[in-house]
Amino acid sequence: MNQTTSRFSALPAAVRGAFFMILAGIAFAGVNIATQWATQVDGQGATAVAFYQYLFALIFAVPWIWREGRKALATNHLGWHIVRVILSAGGVQAFVSSLATLEIWLVIALTMTSPFFVIAGAGLFLKEKITANRLIATATAFVGAMIILEPWSATFTLTALLPILAAALWAGSSLITKFLTNDEKPATITVYLLLLLTPINAVVLTTTGFVVPAGSHLLILIALGVLTAAANYCMTRAYATADAAYLQPFDDLKLPLNVFASWLIFAYAPSFNFWPGAALIAAASLYIATRENKPA
Repeated sequence: MNQTTSRFSALPAAVRGAFFMILAGIAFAGVNIATQWATQVDGQGATAVAFYQYLFALIFAVPWIWREGRKALATNHLGWHIVRVILSAGGVQAFVSSLATLEIWLVIALTMTSPFFVIAGAGLFLKEKITANRLIATATAFVGAMIILEPWSATFTLTALLPILAAALWAGSSLITKFLTNDEKPATITVYLLLLLTPINAVVLTTTGFVVPAGSHLLILIALGVLTAAANYCMTRAYATADAAYLQPFDDLKLPLNVFASWLIFAYAPSFNFWPGAALIAAASLYIATRENKPA
């Protein structure tokens, strides 16, 4: 195990960052499938699902908090944690609400606008280098997402603005996450998200009525919580390892992963446009990975 860890640590930071972002994408695909199952199949309310999702994710993190003690919550940036959580909370509510009414592939496609917010913010606030290679890769992935989405078609409605709102809010959260990784551990950053977001979602839940899940409803929410904790941790590890602007094409891999998962679980057949769009996203990820890891 130690030898494997040592070999992984010896890999270039760009490779390790891409690896964690891809892992996060797989976990987020599971999160989205579980969310859609809970809302569309089980008929649970979106606000209740959002609350229990982060409550169970926090419970899953308790053993680590207990083992680490006070240092698990050591921070010099409490204010930024709070701002990050407020942005995340808004994104979660908009995203879950959209999953309750739209097909999962459409929701994920619309969140593909997030990389542009992240890249703009990374250049302005994080002072990262916005190279031509990064812009080419991000633009190519975005074109692929739009080919899949077909926003010009008659099926495009104003409800689809909810995922775009979520994308903008999550982009802000991602930028703060990258900033926090300069001083804090990924696990600490993840725990603060869960710790602060849970009561915010609880307040939102009071507007629709508190419901105690049981049976299969409870099991799907527990699975959702575990996947949420894993996804956020992997994403934070990615931002702690590599530049935010560089990671965006790998984040776009969530789209084909989610389309595949929705086909596997819900038998949602992707349109013909899915295949060239997914190919462009994969090509963009491969392009930036090879370009950034060439010897100087």
